[in-house]
Order: sequence, then structure tokens, then C-alpha cells
Amino acid sequence: SQSTETIKIPTAQYEFGANFVDPKLMLIGRLNDGRLNARVKWDLSDNLILKCNAQLTNEPHMSHGVATFDYKGSDYRTQLQLGNGGLVGVSYIQSVTPHLSLGGEVFWAGQHRKSGVGSAARYSTDKMVATGQVASTGMVLLSYVQKASEKVSLATEFMYNYLSKDVTASVGYDCIFRQSRVRGKIDSNGCAAAFLEERLNPGLTFILSAELDHWKKDYKFGFGFTVGE
Repeated sequence: SQSTETIKIPTAQYEFGANFVDPKLMLIGRLNDGRLNARVKWDLSDNLILKCNAQLTNEPHMSHGVATFDYKGSDYRTQLQLGNGGLVGVSYIQSVTPHLSLGGEVFWAGQHRKSGVGSAARYSTDKMVATGQVASTGMVLLSYVQKASEKVSLATEFMYNYLSKDVTASVGYDCIFRQSRVRGKIDSNGCAAAFLEERLNPGLTFILSAELDHWKKDYKFGFGFTVGE
């Protein structure tokens, strides 16, 4: 018998990257065959942090940029987000008890004339973190992370959109060894991913990643090296 199943082999791609990191400033750049991605994290003070993300491409209407100001108080955190297309967002989260935090957000996308509000809760201890989010866009997100040991963490996530009725659940793991770190996850859509970082020597790290989408018969593999601490 013959099978009609086909395996999709992605075309070859390349990517160049550069990082600059010091105690107060982090610059990350990535360049591939058509896109430039840049990230900036700048500690303006002990309480105020500026984060910028930008993507430049020759594809029409695909370039975008977002700037975020994070302010952290003694028992609260607030954020202001500004982006192209008239995007404005404000969020606030307050510690109610030593373990429980509650917050909310509101955003307005002027170009698309869309707005939304949301609320969130976070409960954490030394061994676990549980979060929940609900937004007027239809999104409901629940997550739970359990620290199984000093080097192993397990996580699960449930995402539901009550407008489109889409549901996705996933489980993941994070294992830290003496010279390496392994992370992976699998979701209810049949997609599994794994990521390995192996420190070959001081200043040189080998990276290996894979993503397998069994339902779509789409398989991706990649490797790379990071030079510098």
C-alpha cells in the first residue's frame, strides 16, 4: 500500500545575531533574509525600566515597534505601552498579601479602532506560581508552574477563547544541569518543541532546537552557537 502523507522540509534559513549586555543596558539584534529584529532593555533607575522591541521588514505593513515603561514600587507594578498603529496600553498589579497579587489592564489600538480591558491574578510561593487572566477580547489563560527540585520545574497552561471557542492546553518542563539546560513542551494541537543549551566552555554555548507538528506534518530543526557570556 502507498501512503499519501508528506513531510514538509523547510527551506534553508540563516540568521546573524549580536548581543550587548551590561548591568543596566541590554541590546539584542537579529538579522535574517528579510527581517531585522531589535530589543532594548534599559534600567533608567532602580524602579523604572524601558523596554523596546522592533521589527523591520520589506514586507508591506509588517514592520512594527513597541516601547514599554515598567515602574516597580514597593508592593505594586505599573506599565505603560506605546506602539505604532496608535497602540496605547496601561496595566497595574498590586500585592494584596505576601503571596497574592491582583491587577488589571486597558488598551486601545487606534489604527484598528479596537479596545479591551482585562484582569489578572497571581499566587506564588517558594515552590509554585499560579496565574489567571481574563480579557474582553475573549481570552482566558490559566498557568501553573511547580518547582519539583532545585534544578527541575514542571509547568502546564490552559488557553480558551470564549468568543471563537478555541482551546489549547500544554505541558512543559525545564531541567538545569551542570553544563546544560533542557526545556520542552507539548500541546493539545500535537505540537512538541524542545530546546537544548550546552555550555562547551566559558564564553561558548551550543544551541539545539526542534519543533514537531505531527498534525500538520511540519518538522523544524535548528542549531546555533552563542559567543560571549
